[in-house]
Amino acid sequence: MDADDLLPLSALQHQLFCPRQCALIHVERQWRENALTVEGRLLHDAVDAGGRDRRGTVRTVRSMPLRSHRLGLAGVADLVELHGADQRPYPVEYKRGRPKAHRADEVQLCAQAICLEEMFRTDIAEGALFYGENRRRVVVRLDEGLRALTERTAADLRAMVEAGRTPPPVYEAAKCPNCSMIDLCRPRRLGRPPPVADWLARQLEDGEDAMPSCNRGES
Repeated sequence: MDADDLLPLSALQHQLFCPRQCALIHVERQWRENALTVEGRLLHDAVDAGGRDRRGTVRTVRSMPLRSHRLGLAGVADLVELHGADQRPYPVEYKRGRPKAHRADEVQLCAQAICLEEMFRTDIAEGALFYGENRRRVVVRLDEGLRALTERTAADLRAMVEAGRTPPPVYEAAKCPNCSMIDLCRPRRLGRPPPVADWLARQLEDGEDAMPSCNRGES
């Protein structure tokens, strides 16, 4: 796969979090920021300033370019630690906030590890997520389940981008209010209509409620 055909590695997180958000950004090329995205960008800017340092046998590289022709992705790792005499790579991804219920952060980290495995021709068993709110590392095991989810997400991303289609909006109270793209997405106004069967059932219920009791066989 040519370098020009590689998709942004960061799009995996958008795809897993919300395919419509992902399509608005990576198919329609739209973007809006809010306070949360600015906080995240400032955190990454502080980490991604570039440079290298060493502590004992661990060498730290910031803003390392990544690519995986197998996944069809390219990006930049916030921080990669190179451990020991053989310089085994250990990816560390920085996130604002705290650990999340969904696995988008883990998938992004796993994709970085797969890129590093291709680049260094080695196996990587784990990486870490550093969350700015509690300032802690969360160790992530890169097991078969997470790797399979990462590969499926990358395949779904490529299929959507190549099709050039934006999925319809679906409002989710746990996600939509904090999304920076909500004004472009308009999930409440453009969301999917209810299934026909549900709509008909509600119409019948409303009609029965409006009928006089004598018409419903009540005494």
